[in-house]
Amino acid sequence: MTAVPPRLDRGTHVGYAVGSIGTAAFGTVPGLLLLYYLTDVLGVAAGLAGLVVFAPKAWDVLLNPWIGSRSDRTTGRWGPRRPWMLAGGLALPPLFVLVFAGPGDPPALAATWVAVTFLLAATAYGCFQVPYVAQPAEITDDPGERATLMSWRVAALALGILLAGAGAPAVVDAAGGGRGGYLAMAVFVAVLLAAGMLGAVAGTRRAPTLTRVTSEGRLGATLVVAWRSRPFRVLLTGFVVQALGIGVMLAGVPYYSEHVLGDPATGSLLFAALVGPAIVVMPVWLRVSRRLGKRTGLLVSSALFTGGAAALAVGDAAGTGLVVALVVLVGVGYAGMQMFPLAMLPDVVAADEAASGRRRAGVFTGVWTAAETLGLAVGPGLLGLLLAAAGYVSSAGGDAAQSDGAVLAVRLGFSVVPALFVLASLPVLARYRLDPAPTRPEEVPA
Repeated sequence: MTAVPPRLDRGTHVGYAVGSIGTAAFGTVPGLLLLYYLTDVLGVAAGLAGLVVFAPKAWDVLLNPWIGSRSDRTTGRWGPRRPWMLAGGLALPPLFVLVFAGPGDPPALAATWVAVTFLLAATAYGCFQVPYVAQPAEITDDPGERATLMSWRVAALALGILLAGAGAPAVVDAAGGGRGGYLAMAVFVAVLLAAGMLGAVAGTRRAPTLTRVTSEGRLGATLVVAWRSRPFRVLLTGFVVQALGIGVMLAGVPYYSEHVLGDPATGSLLFAALVGPAIVVMPVWLRVSRRLGKRTGLLVSSALFTGGAAALAVGDAAGTGLVVALVVLVGVGYAGMQMFPLAMLPDVVAADEAASGRRRAGVFTGVWTAAETLGLAVGPGLLGLLLAAAGYVSSAGGDAAQSDGAVLAVRLGFSVVPALFVLASLPVLARYRLDPAPTRPEEVPA
């Protein structure tokens, strides 16, 4: 008689999902506000500001696979993942506050402070994120249970993106803007980070470790193993290209609201319109997934994002109302672009385990989170370079007059550039296939 693996209780479902509030906050707010904080609050030149935002997260390309490998080999009564999650959850909130607590001038010193503290924050985030993403493959053997975990996680992710993305600009405005406003925002986000990350550590304390992954040891071997999986390679490539476009769009929100719409306060409204639909349409995308498949759902949601983003290039001609409506359309697509890859990644991990006989969740999630972080970091960096090339004028007060070329760069950075990136991902993702796993000898019925 085959033993039925223990089901996870509802507390574990919720406890695991809460961690996505923390990952959503750190994954969203720096990409949304840090570039603008550097250029229009600290007066750092746009090109240098883009580099400051990009470089610390580029470090994760090396760091995250290493964390995945090390956590694969961690032993103890807390399991392989939770010690790392605890370390990241304790370190990240104060480090995030420090990013916005540095000197205001001269700009070079201010930029250096942000770069160093953001590097430390990104390191702490990796310590949490990589083990967190790997957990579902280890705490249950049931694909249906993993799907339930993912549905709770995606709902919490949408809530976290909405709380952090819409709440952070609102806190900046409520606190009077400037350096003081951004520091107050950092404290608000730090509370979200601590609640989400430490909540996940506590919430998964009863989760069993049913399987243990094997580590490839060296970083180079880790990357080779992950890249040899064709489904993983295709999915990751398309996802990273999309992350580039999303990163550019998020960083462009405050610039677009100020220099195209002429009202900085609309930034919170635009971001709420971008992430708010996720809470409503996620059940719709789940039904699409069951009826048409995850790959089709990802392609459809990406096409919606592309069309809505491209239309934003001229949407302001009809007023803010049309812009908000187009951003809602983009948000509907964005919700699917967040949900489907998260649901497809465990499938890839499970297929690799069936084919190889080895559990390598840490290998795949380490590479995945590193690439995701890099894509979201390169996006603001690209926008910074685009603004610099167009002659964008940085100023500590954010009130410098901008040329027509700079305003055009802002317009394109929020619309056409993201649309082109997501459009480029479609032929890549169309090639995604998850081949049936070969049957191993021990699985052949007698």
